[in-house]
Parts: sequence; structure tokens; C-alpha cells
Amino acid sequence: MKIVHQAIVSSIPLTRLPSIIKGSVLFSSALLTGALLLTGCQSTSLSQSNAITAKHTPAAAKKALATALQKQRRQSFSYHANLEISNDQQFTNINAKNLVGSDDIYDYCEDTHDQAYAALVTQAETQNKDIEAASYDTQRTALKQSYLECAAAYQAWEDNPYDSNINVSSHYQQLFDNYDNKSTPKDIKKTQLLDAYLLKPLSINSQGVYQPMAGKATMLASVQYQARNHQSSINQPIYVDFKNGNIYLWADNFAMLNSEMLDDKLGTKWRNKWLKIVINDGTLPKGFGNELIKSHFAALDTTFDSASISQFDYVVPNTLASLTPKLPTHQLSATLASDEVIRRVQSAASYEQFYQDYMRIFYDRITKKYPELVKDNKTYQATTASSDKFTSKALVQQMLAMIKGRIDSEVETSEAEIEVRSTVQELYGFDKRGRLKWQHLRSEFANKTNSDKNMVMDILQQYSAIRPQDKAFPNLPSDMQVPNVINSVDVREYGDELMQYYRDGNGTAMGKMVFDMLPMAKERLGSID
Repeated sequence: MKIVHQAIVSSIPLTRLPSIIKGSVLFSSALLTGALLLTGCQSTSLSQSNAITAKHTPAAAKKALATALQKQRRQSFSYHANLEISNDQQFTNINAKNLVGSDDIYDYCEDTHDQAYAALVTQAETQNKDIEAASYDTQRTALKQSYLECAAAYQAWEDNPYDSNINVSSHYQQLFDNYDNKSTPKDIKKTQLLDAYLLKPLSINSQGVYQPMAGKATMLASVQYQARNHQSSINQPIYVDFKNGNIYLWADNFAMLNSEMLDDKLGTKWRNKWLKIVINDGTLPKGFGNELIKSHFAALDTTFDSASISQFDYVVPNTLASLTPKLPTHQLSATLASDEVIRRVQSAASYEQFYQDYMRIFYDRITKKYPELVKDNKTYQATTASSDKFTSKALVQQMLAMIKGRIDSEVETSEAEIEVRSTVQELYGFDKRGRLKWQHLRSEFANKTNSDKNMVMDILQQYSAIRPQDKAFPNLPSDMQVPNVINSVDVREYGDELMQYYRDGNGTAMGKMVFDMLPMAKERLGSID
């Protein structure tokens, strides 16, 4: 559910958040997520003009957006986010020149000949003629000649692949050199099936409230699948308590898996309960939380300032309907009522560079302030083999070590990511009073065959005022809306109890295997027989 955490879309690329904390434990994710939530509503007052005038230059757009993203970071708001994925570009208006008839290059000539011959047979049957009839001699001869020419060209190319000096026609040279980047009819069919049976019926949403002055934020993340004869949905309530440094997850979604895999005595103890995860157990330096947030904003503002002015412009709102590919219908209807729209478009290289610069500035500032948190991955693994190292400080050290590793390998990683990412477009819509009402993020992931046939991900987040009558979690009872001691389970305390349960020789076979493999568990329990 990381991808639907839209309260931070405009502050750091949402699609990059998993790569920041990939491989880390849930605690690290909760810590970073809770901090970034303080980005808040990205709104401010802008010019109320409806027309694109001389004053609406790219420089003005960048300046206005920068102000918008800074001015009200600490305002309370309600939000709703929707994510849609589409790949219909990949199978509409297909160019036959980009298709090949076989999955494997070494079968191309034979398969192409067989398909052409089968088409000729079909033609003959529809005309009630024999394929061996003299009237088809010319076509049969052409098919044979084409096959022999193809086979000879392939053999020459196979003996000296990618050598433009060999005796291969330019047609076959280009075809074979770029064969791996072409699609087959089977590929197109698979793409159509993916779109019809997964992407179109699937919808990912999140909604909640953000109240920094009250010290809390909520998110109800949900995934729905709605087809003609099948409808299903799963929801995950999340509650962040900034004041006490805790994050809560609704336990029901984890209870069955935990009961089956690890805790065979769990029963219904987690039913209608929250799981409490302590973000800061007191081991982190004093003031770390505030510095984490300051470093985030400093890195964000610095990278934004360095962005090229050419990335920004004003857009006439009604032109949003003509974007290619089209916005999802329900997302488009929410954007057209805007009085003013600012757009930012980044290339894959620019987008990747922004991320790398952000991570470097963020890391440098945090580690300069708290050098005691700097540990590389090897040192971290060696020093966290005992139970007293399972602390907030140790987990933050691991997170920072992972960020440092990511920064050090930025060249290799950037090239890999640029290969699949095409462009990133952000739209910001304001009402006539200059209030930010929505923001939209579009990422295109490049198609290896045709750059005009990309897979597209559209994320729309809408903002509104908090209404007292609205529940943060409509699917939960009134007495469960806010976690407390009675309706929650402390994960750390529960973990100690579960460890003792296994120490006494109990537990599932899977659990014994898992705990025996974990260095931390081995230290606490010894090998479990």
C-alpha cells in the first residue's frame, strides 16, 4: 500500500519512496512515512486570472508553485487519492512494422513463411481453389524465395551479429539487430488480457485527514477489484500519532497470516484491535524528529530551486481534456472545474537527478547533525546481532546506511531506471480563491518497441476542508476511530511474548524455521529445535 500514500506526493516522488526504504523493517518505514506526512497541504494564494496572459510565464509558474508548496505545509486538510494504471496505448493503433511473427529470432524466417503460407491457403479455400493450382504459382514462388533470402540473411547475421559490413540487406540487418525490441502478436494479446482482466477492474485509493497542530494523521488505504462477476475490496486503516511517536495499523489484515504462519495460539486476540508500533523508543538523539522534517524540507526546496524554468508552465484548464493519453474519466471531471492550473514536466533523466540530489542533501544534513547515526551496512549487521540493538536508533542507522548505498550506486541505478521511465508530469489545480484543490502525477513507463505506446500511471489527489461529521475510518466502529491502550496491541510487547513462546519449545514449524534463521532471534533464543 505504499504507492497510495498520497499525502506526500508533491514533496518527494511517491513512486520512489519504496526504493528508499526497500529491505528495511516496518519500523523504518513508519518513521520515514510519519515524518514526511508533515509536508502537509501544498496550497497558497495565486493569481485569480483565468486567462494565460503575458504575466503567466514559465518563470512566474515556477515561482508561484514554489510559494504554493511552501506556504501552508502545516495546514490541516482532508484528502482523497486515486491511482489508475493503463496500458491501452500498447495495443491500440499498432504499427505492423514493429511486429514480428515469432518469439525467438532463430524461428523468425520459418514462422514468417508458415504464417504467410497459411494465409495463402485460407485465401485459396475462400475462392474454392486448390493451393497447388497454377494461378498460385507466382505467390508460392515468392514465398519460397522470401524464405530462402531470409534464411540466408539470418545465417550470415548469426555468424557475425551486429556487423554492418557483412553481406546482409539493410532490411534484415536492422530487423535482426533490433529483434529483441520488437513485439509479437502474442505480446499484444497478453497486453490486452492484462488490461481487460487486471488493470481496468483494479482501483487503488486512499483517504484520510492530516492535522499537524493536533499531532495526528490518518489514512484509509484500499484496493478494489470490480469485474462483471467478481467484486472484492481490502482496506487498511493507518493512524499516525506524532505527539507520542507511534503509528497504528489495523490488525485484522495481519491476524490470519500471523496465526497460520507464526502464532498458532493467537486465536481472536487481534480482532477489532490496532497494532501499535513505537516510532521512537527514546534511543534517538534529542530533537531528531524535528531535524528529520527540516532536512526533508531543505532538500526538497534546494532541488526545486535548481530545477530548470523550462519544466514549468501555465495550462488553460479546459485543455486538460485533450491530453494524450487521456486522463481517466473520473479524474478528468475533478480537474476541469479549476480556475488555474500549473504544470511541471520532467524527463526521465531530470526526474532521476532530482531524486538523487534530494537523497544526497537529505543524507548529508542528517549525518552532519548526528554523526553517531552513520554506520555502513556491514557494520550495522555486525552490531545488531544482539537483542539490545533492536532499537529506533539502530533501525535509523540501517535506513541511513541504505540511503548512502543508494547514493553511492546512483550511476548504475539511474541508468536502469531511466530505461523504463519515460516522462513525469505534475499538474496543480487551484480554485478562484487561489486554494489548491488537487494535484495530479502522471508517470509514463517506456515501451521497448514504441515510445508512443507507454504504460501510464495516473495519481490524482484532491484536497478539501475537514468536516467534523466525517469519520476518518468509515468502516470502523465509533469507539475504534482513535487507538488507545484498550483497543491496541503493542507490537514490541507482543514480540517479547512470542519469543518466549518459542523459547519454551512451542510455535509452528514455519515459525521455528524463520526465527532460527534470524540473527537477532538466534541471539535471544539460541537454536530452536
